[in-house]
Amino acid sequence: MPKGYTVPGMDDQTAAQIRDLLQHRLDALTDLHLTLKHIHWNVVGPNFVSVHEMLDDHVDDVREMSDDVAERIATLGGVPQGTPGALVADRDWDDYALGRATTQEHMAALDKVYGGVIRSHRKAIDKTDDLDLVTQDMLISQSEKLEMFQWFVRAHLEDTGGNLPSADATSEVEAARAVSGQQ
Repeated sequence: MPKGYTVPGMDDQTAAQIRDLLQHRLDALTDLHLTLKHIHWNVVGPNFVSVHEMLDDHVDDVREMSDDVAERIATLGGVPQGTPGALVADRDWDDYALGRATTQEHMAALDKVYGGVIRSHRKAIDKTDDLDLVTQDMLISQSEKLEMFQWFVRAHLEDTGGNLPSADATSEVEAARAVSGQQ
């Protein structure tokens, strides 16, 4: 990439830091929208229709987030990597662990997935604090929506007291087992 190709007022070193940070967010969001579609195809049981349709809205919005992140990378003079091989090579998380499962099992597992994506988005927000407020603003807006999606998912799981049966689970599989009674 040409030296000096970034936004006005930003030096090459800062732009490179932000591009690297954003590439990890792009990987996470791309993985998330594929995982959401996987769940959409493999969810069964009570509340199937509402969960199936809810996930399509999540997929659309997360795809848009991915596009925004990729375009920000390009705006900063980078080359967004969106190929499956690059994503798998660079990610630091495992594939989604459930196949065909009930709405409750998938919602409990998805709660863990959303938690991981939100935590890593928040870390990226913190890192952009002194680097680029435009990028930070984008990540904050995305986090707001991701947090709302997690709330939708949790609403399928919690009791009237706000307790989640999968709250203590440390993995997707543990979360699914907690809501299915397979401790």
